[in-house]
Amino acid sequence: MIYLELFLGFLRVGLFAFGGGYGAVPLIRDIVTEYGWLTDEELTVMIAVSESTPGSIMVNLATFIGYDQAGILGAVLATLAVILPAFVIILLVMFALKALMKHKYFRAVLGGVTPCIIGIILATGIFMTYGVIFSAENGNLSISSAAMTALLALIYFGSKPVFKKQLSPIALIGISAVLGAAVFGIMG
Repeated sequence: MIYLELFLGFLRVGLFAFGGGYGAVPLIRDIVTEYGWLTDEELTVMIAVSESTPGSIMVNLATFIGYDQAGILGAVLATLAVILPAFVIILLVMFALKALMKHKYFRAVLGGVTPCIIGIILATGIFMTYGVIFSAENGNLSISSAAMTALLALIYFGSKPVFKKQLSPIALIGISAVLGAAVFGIMG
């Protein structure tokens, strides 16, 4: 019976949780307390663990609660239930987009939207870089942050001429983490 309850409970979360993972927390709390799976204190601990692990908080909570209540099978069922609605919706959207891509007007709209999205991403990157280099509190230049940003840009853009291929974003994240720990770990 617990398996069915986990599946149906987290299926409701997947169907009706809007606004991202944090928006799902009140619904998860209602379902968890409705079934008596966890106390508020235990749920708070699970939320803290879910926030500190990679992935969506909603999926992590479903997995942790499912495992807590019914072991591996409970974790699998709760996780499957919470992602199933989004998966089905994305499949439907994909089929709709595939049909829409045949229309020249829809392709024209996408052609117009693409530069806007690139601009938004670029503006966000510039804003974040500026915020790292210049302190948000007092606007002072952080020499170490500026040097790190310049070094990472040099590594990223200089890797293609040297290695004849572009550095992967994952490798750049790893290099950033090591350099950040070395520079700011020593200085901090």
